[in-house]
Amino acid sequence: MIDREGYRKNVGIILCNSHDELLLCKRFKEDSWQFPQGGFMRNENPEAAMYRELYEEIGLGRKDVSILGKTKNWLKYDLPKKYQRKTNNKLCLGQKQIWFLLRLTTNESSINLEKSKKPEFDDWEWASTTKPLEMVIDFKKNVYSLALIELLPMLKN
Repeated sequence: MIDREGYRKNVGIILCNSHDELLLCKRFKEDSWQFPQGGFMRNENPEAAMYRELYEEIGLGRKDVSILGKTKNWLKYDLPKKYQRKTNNKLCLGQKQIWFLLRLTTNESSINLEKSKKPEFDDWEWASTTKPLEMVIDFKKNVYSLALIELLPMLKN
């Protein structure tokens, strides 16, 4: 679902554990780390998209997490030209995302990267709150920074 401006609607997921460490996932067969994220399906609201992506990408369901917060507004990033592509005859220039901060409420052994037929990730780790900005691909750094600035204070509530 690409909007009139060329941005694909997307959710981003920041999952923390009881020590306030953040889940980073390694993209399948790449040396690239990121938070789970994914696009909306038709007529899906942000929370429904988040729960679907949470299950598809890391195997967690509603019973495994609690929602601590979400961003008030869409956060956007542009894709480098080499990653831009057409979908349904519309050029995708980038992503616009609503970000969720979740706390894992069950055991980390519930995390399963192989729930989907085509897994997006092949490894994961818990990281400090500063590590994601060191590891994420450059064109996503600003959105990650904005999401973390807005959401991390909710860990203290």
